[in-house]
Amino acid sequence: MSAPVTLSVGYGASRKGVPAAASFRRWVEAALRGAKRRKAAELSIRIVDAKEGRTLNRDYRGKDYATNVLSFPVELPPGVNLPLIGDLVICAPVVAREAAEQGKPSRHHWAHMTVHGVLHLIGYDHIDDRDAEQMEALETRILAGLGIDDPYAADDSDD
Repeated sequence: MSAPVTLSVGYGASRKGVPAAASFRRWVEAALRGAKRRKAAELSIRIVDAKEGRTLNRDYRGKDYATNVLSFPVELPPGVNLPLIGDLVICAPVVAREAAEQGKPSRHHWAHMTVHGVLHLIGYDHIDDRDAEQMEALETRILAGLGIDDPYAADDSDD
């Protein structure tokens, strides 16, 4: 049995083409389970439009364009022990465009971006090649468990 997950999904963009909150929960739980996280987790996911996605990417990463997913891991003060792991921001039009460009079902790309973002929240990254290989292999295993093909098989994107 996995640890409890508290998930809040908010919308700053149209819900058209966006999976239901239950799907996001399933993908978050799969990511945490796949990463062998046994502790309770609390996070939020905000679905945004291109304008908000661009603003956040510019303000927090210095990159002036909307990206698919942004991860904001929580930074708790020493001694504060809460299940918070952070926030994800997923840009709906970017995910839709990438899925179409990559010839993937939209739902599969949403799942991939959710899993990818959750792994960032719990400490995984892809800054160097070794870390990228580990993170991508874990994502691929998690997604396979959800019946989703390897997202990197024909993917040329860089995040």
